[in-house]
Amino acid sequence: MADKIRQFVEFKIGQEEYGVDILQVKTIERMMPITRVPKAPKFVEGVINLRGEIVPVIDLRKRFDLPPAETTENTRIIIVSVDEITVGMIVDSATEVVQLAQEDIEPAPPITSSIDSDYLDGVGKLEGKLLILLNVAKLLKPQEIEELAQI
Repeated sequence: MADKIRQFVEFKIGQEEYGVDILQVKTIERMMPITRVPKAPKFVEGVINLRGEIVPVIDLRKRFDLPPAETTENTRIIIVSVDEITVGMIVDSATEVVQLAQEDIEPAPPITSSIDSDYLDGVGKLEGKLLILLNVAKLLKPQEIEELAQI
């Protein structure tokens, strides 16, 4: 029986490498002008107009309480779907799509880097490196998803 293979979009925040399930990713965009939204949570950068759709954008560095970084030509916004809501996530760079067999994915340890383990789906072992797999649905609490839906 063939092992179940999952695909992840790999991206970087600082020196850490992360992955998000490709089935949740709609598109990856270059940085674009972001309109600030008053009274939004501190990790929400604002909204973008993506081909006629207004999309809230969160800064994963702020979400993970990491220091800010300069926007570079490699900075990307990964557009994902969470509970039928489209959200953009600012990352330092998006590198590639990787495949992981289910047996190469370990449950998330209680402490992984500087981010809350609630946000994690697991850790993938990939060619001598570890890929921190994010659970996009848990990045946003239900009340935050509701707030973003109203933007």
